[in-house]
Amino acid sequence: MSVDIVTFGCRLNAYESEAIRTRTEGLENTIVVNTCAVTAEAVRQSRQQIRKLRRERPGARIIVTGCAAQTEPDTYAKMPEVDVVLGNGEKFDAKNYAFGINERVRVNDIMSLKETAAQFVECFEGRARAFLQVQNGCDHRCTFCIIPFGRGNSRSVGMGEVVEEARRLAANGYGEIVLTGVDLTSYGADLPGQPTLGALVRKILKLVPELKRLRLSSLDSIEADDALMAAIAEEERLMPHFHLSAQSGDDMILKRMKRRHSRADTIRFCDEVRRLRPEAVFGADLIAGFPTETDAMFANTLRLVDEAGLSLLHVFPFSARKGTPAARMPQVEKAVGRERAARLRTKGAERLSKLYASQIGREETLLVEKPAQEGQPGLGRTPGFIPVAFGGGTGDFLRVRITGFTPSHLTGESL
Repeated sequence: MSVDIVTFGCRLNAYESEAIRTRTEGLENTIVVNTCAVTAEAVRQSRQQIRKLRRERPGARIIVTGCAAQTEPDTYAKMPEVDVVLGNGEKFDAKNYAFGINERVRVNDIMSLKETAAQFVECFEGRARAFLQVQNGCDHRCTFCIIPFGRGNSRSVGMGEVVEEARRLAANGYGEIVLTGVDLTSYGADLPGQPTLGALVRKILKLVPELKRLRLSSLDSIEADDALMAAIAEEERLMPHFHLSAQSGDDMILKRMKRRHSRADTIRFCDEVRRLRPEAVFGADLIAGFPTETDAMFANTLRLVDEAGLSLLHVFPFSARKGTPAARMPQVEKAVGRERAARLRTKGAERLSKLYASQIGREETLLVEKPAQEGQPGLGRTPGFIPVAFGGGTGDFLRVRITGFTPSHLTGESL
């Protein structure tokens, strides 16, 4: 057996897992668990998975890395199932995966890292699209968030390196690339000349003309620069799907979260983007049951979904992370947080159904994620990142007419 990599968490983790794969070539009977620290539940799930892996592979060597390994290395070091714990600053050094290392725990000060290197991941196993890390870390200190302590301060990859990697991925057959980072819209603030995310987008699309689609991961709308808005308006290859780090629709809660935007800012951004790209689809991260959140405050978040026109929601009940200011604030009962999260998900399902219904009769070009075969439908994504099941047709991209929908996806026929 060779190396198996188990990934928890965000797109950035998925990207970095592929970079880890290149560092572990040649190892035998090894499992690398790339953890997430965003919630206590994510940490619990990773520990549960590690125990399961040990039962299933008693002779394997288990190496734990990622954000949770960085923020709470002792949690994993105390697990008898774990052989080695590597921090986020150590996981890209191939020698740290060697069998002969003496230190069981290698986790250094993440805040000491000043640069982020392009990892040059050339392929993504089993994926139709490729992720491209352009930024890491975060300079903001939202009161609920542990991630800066797992990722360090904001660091950007130089534009030349990003363009080179985009060319490499396009040459390897990826028709769509997703730019990703911890705080993507802060891109470039630490680089000479302080180029912006919008400038990076324009440069990639200009210098990599063979790239068919460019997509952005989570955005902080208040940081969207003029060049990015111009790219949204003018660049058809920039996909019209925008996932916002909104977190709440109540201004007082946003202040207590130490966010930099108001609910009006979120609505204004969505309205402006919709004016520039009427077909735009919006998603958002939303937290239910943040400390001190009242019923009226939650109602503001519920209304934000309609007022901003959000359809693809990632909803999280608040999870207190030890060492964060929010963990010391007056807590909302967990049952209340879960109930509010359920209501938000119900609202999200209603919005999604309306979005799906509005697509019927449209003709769309899908990026095929799973081809149709032997009576099994295929699956692809529209430019707005809406999943579509289809019956026939081959190729990386497929033109379809939308014919209907289910709760989980659109249905279409190939043209």
